[in-house]
Amino acid sequence: MDILVVYSPERSPRLTYVLDWLLKERLHTDYIVLNDLIETEGLDFFISYGELVPGTMCIPAHGLLWEEGKEPTEIKTGKWQGLPTIFASDEPNYTLPFDLFSAIFFLLSRYEEYYTSYTPDKHGRYPATESILYKNQWLQRPLIDEWIHALRNQVRPQADIPLPAPAFLYQPTYDVDMAYSHLHKGARRIVGAYIRALLKGDVKQISERTQVLKNKQKDPYDSFRWLKQLHKQYDYKPLYFVLAALKTTAYDKNIYPEHPAMMRVIRQLVKDGSIGIHPSYYSGEEGKVAEEKKLLEHISAHHITISRQHYMRISTPGTYRLLLQNNIQHDYSMGYGSHLGFRAGTGCSFLWYDLEQDAPTTLRIHPFCFMDTTAHFEMGINASEAFMLLGKMTAILHHTGSTLITIFHNFSLGTGAEWKGWRQAYEDFVQEQAHHMATEVVSH
Repeated sequence: MDILVVYSPERSPRLTYVLDWLLKERLHTDYIVLNDLIETEGLDFFISYGELVPGTMCIPAHGLLWEEGKEPTEIKTGKWQGLPTIFASDEPNYTLPFDLFSAIFFLLSRYEEYYTSYTPDKHGRYPATESILYKNQWLQRPLIDEWIHALRNQVRPQADIPLPAPAFLYQPTYDVDMAYSHLHKGARRIVGAYIRALLKGDVKQISERTQVLKNKQKDPYDSFRWLKQLHKQYDYKPLYFVLAALKTTAYDKNIYPEHPAMMRVIRQLVKDGSIGIHPSYYSGEEGKVAEEKKLLEHISAHHITISRQHYMRISTPGTYRLLLQNNIQHDYSMGYGSHLGFRAGTGCSFLWYDLEQDAPTTLRIHPFCFMDTTAHFEMGINASEAFMLLGKMTAILHHTGSTLITIFHNFSLGTGAEWKGWRQAYEDFVQEQAHHMATEVVSH
């Protein structure tokens, strides 16, 4: 087996974490770390980290990977092969003019979310506007994926190691916050909805609600059968995250999980793809996640191992530790509810690194870069504009052989007038990605 040699005067859990992800997962090659420069004698190629060694690839070391804990750190920006960088170095003669390993660690570990003094947004979340990627207008670029793509092209001819280019992957995912707009809400909620519509003079909604309740019109949020047909046609295995709140709140408006209609929906989704928990808005309270997960497992008759936070309410490190305590193996919350883009600078999954323990965990984080409600409600753009932005981000993921995860809701792909044009645009997009992946398989 081809092995890439990395020389580093020091070792640390952080360096091992970065090299495991970068070299094993992303470049698909094994590696060894040597701490004595004498051991590199006779090697045609190796990567030297933190020390200038003539005739090989040298990467400067900022020092972040040798530290412990989480302290504010100075971050200088720069350029490399036309790409923006962080942890740029002023030291000349290094092959890379920035500390690639520290840059990867900083973004994947979400280091800035631990030490930055910030005011949480209205949902108690870390604001996208505080991130270094947003401040430099890089949020909609998977910078780490671009760095790795450039690194592969530079290492491959020098190291004489295959380093096969990875294939692009598209994973459609859905949040089921409200399965129905009008149906199965109970008398009190239905009457309340009528009263609110009357006060607003919304005759159209009153008429729609009446037609749906009389079974003369399909509920505008019910897109489940259409989605199943779409996935079957283009051979996708979707992920559904179901809100299984035990009580209705201002932010948890799905019908009760054990309502016969909701149970039917959940069991239909299991047949179409994989199902995960969408922990309720107040699930940070003790025992809530366990209760909701247990109920969803009972209804679906499936063991739940995947999760995505409702409203993307991540509190680092508490949320991730809570998920680990509840035997969640994969989380899909890594993104912003308020902005489109790459919160961790990549479309690819990675293991969550607990900075307070200074150790990697078994929880795998799957980043997303696009959510329909963010584009529609937060940015106020239409379907055409939203898919244009999604297309630009997707093009970079195609080029770098990365992963695209999108979040849509059943209601945005339904028949409601508010979401006019979204269903067709989404179907066209799904078809395009399926064609791209099929073409890649043939070319490989």
